[in-house]
Amino acid sequence: MLQSAEGGQPRALLRIPPFPGAKVGAFHEPPGSIPAAADEVQRCIDLMRQHRVGGSFWAEQPNLPVRYLLVRPVSALRSSRALATGSSEPLLWSEPAGKADEHAGITGECDPWHMLSGATALVAEAEDEVAAIAAMLGVPIQLFDPVAGTLSPAPKGKLGLRLPSSTVVDPFSGKPISLGQAIELCGFWRRLIDANRDLAGGIGFAFWKRRTVAPLLWSGVDEFPFYRELPAELRRQAIAVWRSKAPPRVIRDVERRNLVMVEVEDGFLRSSGLGSDCVPPLSITVDRRGAHFDPGQPSDLECLLQSGDFNNALVERARQLRATIVAAGLGKYERGTVQLPRPGRARRHILVPGQVEDDRSVMTGGCGLRSNLELLRRVRALEMDAFILYKPHPDVLAGHRSGDVPPQAALQYADMIAAEQPISALLDMVDAVHVNTSLTGFEALMRGKAVTTHGVPFYAGWGLTSDLGPVPPRRTARRTVDELVAATLLLYPRYFDPVSGLPCPAETMVQRLCATVESTAGVLPAIRRLQGRLKSSLRAFVR
Repeated sequence: MLQSAEGGQPRALLRIPPFPGAKVGAFHEPPGSIPAAADEVQRCIDLMRQHRVGGSFWAEQPNLPVRYLLVRPVSALRSSRALATGSSEPLLWSEPAGKADEHAGITGECDPWHMLSGATALVAEAEDEVAAIAAMLGVPIQLFDPVAGTLSPAPKGKLGLRLPSSTVVDPFSGKPISLGQAIELCGFWRRLIDANRDLAGGIGFAFWKRRTVAPLLWSGVDEFPFYRELPAELRRQAIAVWRSKAPPRVIRDVERRNLVMVEVEDGFLRSSGLGSDCVPPLSITVDRRGAHFDPGQPSDLECLLQSGDFNNALVERARQLRATIVAAGLGKYERGTVQLPRPGRARRHILVPGQVEDDRSVMTGGCGLRSNLELLRRVRALEMDAFILYKPHPDVLAGHRSGDVPPQAALQYADMIAAEQPISALLDMVDAVHVNTSLTGFEALMRGKAVTTHGVPFYAGWGLTSDLGPVPPRRTARRTVDELVAATLLLYPRYFDPVSGLPCPAETMVQRLCATVESTAGVLPAIRRLQGRLKSSLRAFVR
């Protein structure tokens, strides 16, 4: 892979960021890899420059002057002053090893692409990887000889770069991938880290979620901190909030201090288990405008769907992902591919998924419809001759959340209660789905089913659903199912790979869910399930 030499030892210039808890820390060369051709080397250099990856690209980004002569290390300052004579650019030193005596400069590990962003020239030792990156950027370089204390212009060419092989090992699959693919992956990580640069920490995050969430919110420096109460001093001006679990007084503190509130929620392909059973999420959504399920204001997801650019490659990627999910029978919490019989025979079959009645998506997007029983009543009034199947929400069935409908009440309007059947198998069997704001409507669209929305979920209003709720008039774009999938599953969420411990593309997480069912064994999930059963038994006894 691309390498530089520091301290006389070869060092990979293309590196995996040290995400918290990561189990894979470096790209490795597969056995039998062959040297890259010269044109491939140039393509890789162009890609690195495009994605601004190489070196410690995740590191600190200190405030810098507009233009300056960058000197590394501080011991080269005396020799560099002659270069600055008669120049308007100040000398800015960078000492990667730590502190120095000079009063104006930056210390510690920094993002080299950021450090070079305003540099008119670089003074560095030949082994410094920042010199290699400066060469890629076309920044003039003066090489410092620490023994003689002299400077000399760097030779032409890509200083300090070597490309011994054309392939590396994919940190997710363990299979060989091209060096270009590895650079694209680093670009994916860079975009994630850059999006987190202003995050000061998180509030409202249960302790059992933090292991998988922290890498997805990591800003590249130190650990990502989780708070119960906001500290008096914060280094950054944005705070990640799991709003339904954050104490109201802390929310008020965030608002009083004019911090940017970044809403975090479970992703649409969450895990193979319930959050209420303390199974950590493998996917989250991070939204700077507001919760995606609240139609009261535009969210980042809504803006993607309204104004996003969906090129052919992205749409094809979404189509393939959708086909994989449908074939595997994946849902938000479960997987199932069993083929179900049609209990109503030739009658039109309608699925009505129940929801947690006090969930934020129901309270904000239900537009006043907060009762599962009322939803069933409305569906029967519209579908008088249909065979209606009602599926209670798994969190409600587990006894953790509100929204239970007694069987005798549900069967006033539904023909069958489908409590145990996998949602994907039910979707394959029915003709249509009626929802309030449930994600099941999105999963039904992925399977080509007709969907009627009674509330205003995020997928309503784009020309794909029959909408009975008050869809905001600002949703004017018309989208295909694969464009909806591209925004909802590829561009908007963030995914965590439980095997490598690294943030990953959607396809990797889907492959993990297809390959294995995540174990929920452990004391905490077992206790939570027992609590749920006790609550359900108590409610049944009271009735």
